[in-house]
Amino acid sequence: MQSTIMRLPLLWITLLGYILSYASATALTYKLQPNEKACFFSYAEQKGLKLAFYFAVQSGGSFDVDYSVVGPGDKVIMEGQKERQGDFVFTAKDQGEYRFCFDNGISTFVEKMVDFEIALFFQVENESRDARLPSKQGSSPEQTSALEESILKVSRDLSTINRNQKYFRTRENRNMSTVKSTESRIFNFSVAESALMIAMAGLQVFIVRYFFQGARKGSSTLPKVIYRETH
Repeated sequence: MQSTIMRLPLLWITLLGYILSYASATALTYKLQPNEKACFFSYAEQKGLKLAFYFAVQSGGSFDVDYSVVGPGDKVIMEGQKERQGDFVFTAKDQGEYRFCFDNGISTFVEKMVDFEIALFFQVENESRDARLPSKQGSSPEQTSALEESILKVSRDLSTINRNQKYFRTRENRNMSTVKSTESRIFNFSVAESALMIAMAGLQVFIVRYFFQGARKGSSTLPKVIYRETH
């Protein structure tokens, strides 16, 4: 019983290491200043590797940004303007450095928070893949194949969970930014309305006092009529 319990953590550690050996990913959150262009780099050591690129604007303005992916030799692979989010997978046709850029030139005063991830998937040959799998004396190839399918299924499920978390996080951040913006507008409108009401009240008092002062001055300047009795 104890040996079975001790094997479980070791098995999960082996599975996790096997899954992570296929990909190298970088997830970052970057604050993009107005009129700023920021680029991030990933190096493909050989042709045929899979590159995954995901981004989502979490806050700022209309939640949009310009993006571009440039390969070796300044070859534009993909680009877009005023996009809120994107999720792309493409094959590296050339060995070299790939550049992932965000451009906030469409905003003059507003900074934007961009959440993005760049993943590089390595190709593993069948021989090395079989060498990575944990082997046990007396295990059949069918058992090894079943273990490999289970590992790939776990990998797909983790990827699905990761994407769902990103989606809900993006929605939460955007909704929170909208709520804060609406709250700020309501507060500013209330302050402006109060100031306008005070200004109108002061103007009314000034007008009423002006009318009364004008009427008083007018009554003091009227000509006096003197009546005399004649005998």
